[in-house]
Amino acid sequence: MGQGRFIRLKKEHGQNFLRDDCVARTAVGAVDLAGAHVLEIGPGDGFLTRHILAEPVAAVEAFEIDAEWANRLRQTVKDSRLQISCQNILDVDFSRLQSKAPWVLLSNLPYHVTFPILRKLQKNRHLFRAGVIMVQEEAAQRIVGTRGRPYGVVSLFFQRYFSWKMLDKVCPESFMPAPKVFSRLLYFEPRQNIAPIEREDEFWRFVQAAFHQPRRTLRNNLRQAHYSMDQIDEKILAMRAQQLGMNELLELWHLVST
Repeated sequence: MGQGRFIRLKKEHGQNFLRDDCVARTAVGAVDLAGAHVLEIGPGDGFLTRHILAEPVAAVEAFEIDAEWANRLRQTVKDSRLQISCQNILDVDFSRLQSKAPWVLLSNLPYHVTFPILRKLQKNRHLFRAGVIMVQEEAAQRIVGTRGRPYGVVSLFFQRYFSWKMLDKVCPESFMPAPKVFSRLLYFEPRQNIAPIEREDEFWRFVQAAFHQPRRTLRNNLRQAHYSMDQIDEKILAMRAQQLGMNELLELWHLVST
């Protein structure tokens, strides 16, 4: 860690720093970075940042919530292409990124705020062309799931807006300090020309109700949420939400919302 060893790692920021060159090379090698504007969230001591800057990128904007590590990065990585902002990414107004869009996101995400960050990314997906993120293995399975236990509202929501590809599974020993869980690199691209859903916010509330108790039938979950089920076939009501795909849930939504 060099001089950075004198900086206390802060559990509240989820600071588990990548230490595996092979993993970093996989992340940066999964995206065409020639002339790219790269966004990095939580660079920490700059391990991944240095790998990114070794590529022919146009610029890297790194958002680091911890002022001590932001200052350390400014001192140890001298590259005119790197801009470091000491800010919580969840507080950043993404409209400031518009002038350099489209961006590529490369980041070892702080695991405790993975889904809030992804939600912000979803709202601003027009600013990005692709990315690779590191998340907990369990979170990755929830994002890419299509059936079974990991599959749910998270899967449906993020698969609607992005296409995903599983990359390497990453062992705890690839980090310092080592977390207690395995991690996963995920490649994504924002989907284009997404068909609109009428009253979409209400649709997602319906989906949440359908998955409220995953082991229960649709009948029980929808009854608890006070949806009318008069138009739904009995065979469907006897199923669990995890047995249905996006198109089937949209069909159900049209039945209960008309």
